[in-house]
Amino acid sequence: MKDLAIVLGIRPDVIRASKILKLLENQNEIDFDFLWSGQHYSENMKDTFFTQLNVPRPNFEFSVDKSNDSTIVSSTIENLYKHFDTNKYKAVVFLGDTNTVMGSVAAAQHNIPIVHIEGCMRSYDWRMPEEKYRTVIDHLSDRIYAYLDSYKTQGLNEGISENIIKVTGNPIVDIINENSQIFDSGVDYLDNEVLSLSNENFVLVTCHRRENILNEDSLKNIISLLNNIDDRNIIFPMGYKTQEVLKNSNIQLNTNIKVLDPIGYLEFMYLLKNSNYVATDSGTVVEEACILNVPSIQMRYSTERPEVYDVRASVKFDPTNSLVDSNEVIEAVMNLNRGWSHPFGDGNSSEIIVQDLIELSNSNTFKRHSPKDYPFDTSRSFKE
Repeated sequence: MKDLAIVLGIRPDVIRASKILKLLENQNEIDFDFLWSGQHYSENMKDTFFTQLNVPRPNFEFSVDKSNDSTIVSSTIENLYKHFDTNKYKAVVFLGDTNTVMGSVAAAQHNIPIVHIEGCMRSYDWRMPEEKYRTVIDHLSDRIYAYLDSYKTQGLNEGISENIIKVTGNPIVDIINENSQIFDSGVDYLDNEVLSLSNENFVLVTCHRRENILNEDSLKNIISLLNNIDDRNIIFPMGYKTQEVLKNSNIQLNTNIKVLDPIGYLEFMYLLKNSNYVATDSGTVVEEACILNVPSIQMRYSTERPEVYDVRASVKFDPTNSLVDSNEVIEAVMNLNRGWSHPFGDGNSSEIIVQDLIELSNSNTFKRHSPKDYPFDTSRSFKE
């Protein structure tokens, strides 16, 4: 039996967990397997990030049926269930809120304790698949690492036991603090055309959320916003699904918008760091921008990261509302004062998480779902 299995599956997972993986690899108290779910599979969407962040390669890599969300989830559960039949662990660690974390069902079916990094985030918007996924895994988890006290409060409000939740700060701060000096090397990976655009005033854009790209009205409103940014270049690294949707639509992009295939972490962070602002529907990008003091437009009806509004690092653009004045949003983001302090922690979150994992493993105290662990009386269920 090994101590831990770490299960990841998408680009932000690799970034956020990179220091955790390296810290685990460089200690000798506990052992672990790194499992890759297969949710992201292309060179640009996965391998580039392993290389640029010097992350250990997975011990096991799975393939999943990508026909739709349900097939990704079901094949992830099946793959992990079979893996856990023959590979035993004290606990299984998941990160985030995408299809991959639904593999926690396989761990639960094997009665393996579950650890969730990035727990108790809530948007309270049930249109979002991620909201359902993070709610499920939080209630299955025996240990939750919540980034902020406000996230812990959200978990407690749902009846999750206090002894399950540990506030750690956000590991993305650790990654940015440790790599900020090499972000400028991202320039070495950009072609001359993109490099020339990034030498002038420019806006960085990302858009990938299903509720945005698969809803024609929302997508039209987003492109309308971007087309109104006509006084500077726009650099738009675009996921393959977004490219497919736009190709099959009659929505036109202005000529000042440069579309790129997905790019690596260093290239992206170089562009983010040097942009006038970023327009995005990505929660991770909003965090990264806030930490780097880059203003952002959140192109979302709702967010699980409202703290970026609290510190006045971001403005909202609601893609579901066609009456929003795009010019007012653009003016608002240009008027944001870059002097805010980000709320995500002091840069030692990865160490806190790894030390806690070591202590729980060495003491064999991961499991927290005994009757006494609930914050209410459960005795009626066990009445003699």
